[in-house]
Amino acid sequence: MKKIILAAVLFIATSATIQAQLVQFGVKAGVNFASQPGDASLQGVAFDKDGITSYHVGVVAEVKLLEKFSIQPELLYSTQGATYKFKDAQQDFKNELAYLSVPVMAKIYMTKSLSLEVGPQASFLVSQKNDVRFNDANTFDFALNAGLGLKITKSIFVQGRYSLGLTDVSSSADVRNSVVQLSAGFLF
Repeated sequence: MKKIILAAVLFIATSATIQAQLVQFGVKAGVNFASQPGDASLQGVAFDKDGITSYHVGVVAEVKLLEKFSIQPELLYSTQGATYKFKDAQQDFKNELAYLSVPVMAKIYMTKSLSLEVGPQASFLVSQKNDVRFNDANTFDFALNAGLGLKITKSIFVQGRYSLGLTDVSSSADVRNSVVQLSAGFLF
C-alpha cells in the first residue's frame, strides 16, 4: 500500500513538473497606435482622420505543443479608435472604443527566443467614448493579427504586432480598426 501511495505521489509530482514546463501564464501591457481606415459618411460633412495612441493590458498563456511551436491565447483590455478632424469645424472629435479582446496566436519559433506570431482575434465592445456619433456601433470586432515576439529571458518578453480589423466599427460607416501594438510582458 505504501508503494502505491509513493508511486502516486511521484506520478503527480512528475506530471506537475511536466505541466509547468508545457504551460506558462503571464501578464502583458503596452501601447496601441490605432487608426480607423475606410470611408465614413457623416451627413455629407468632409473630414480627415488621424490615429490615436492608447493602451492594452491583460493576461496571457503560452502552451508549448512542439519544440518550435506554441499557442498563445490572451485576454486583453484594449482601447482603439481615431481622431476625426472636420474641415468646416475648428474642433477635433475623438472616437475611442474599448474592447475585451481575445487573440489566439500561433507562435513559430525561428530561434530559441525569436518567434513569428499569427492568429485571429475576437473583440467585444465594453465602452465607447466618442464625440463622433456613429449610429449603431458594432459590439463585435473580428481581426487578423501578425507580429514578432522576443523572449529576453525565460520569463520576460517583448512583442510587436499588427491587427487588421475585418468587420466595420459601425453599421453606418465603412470604417475598420487597424492597430499596431508594442507590448512587454512577464511569464510566471
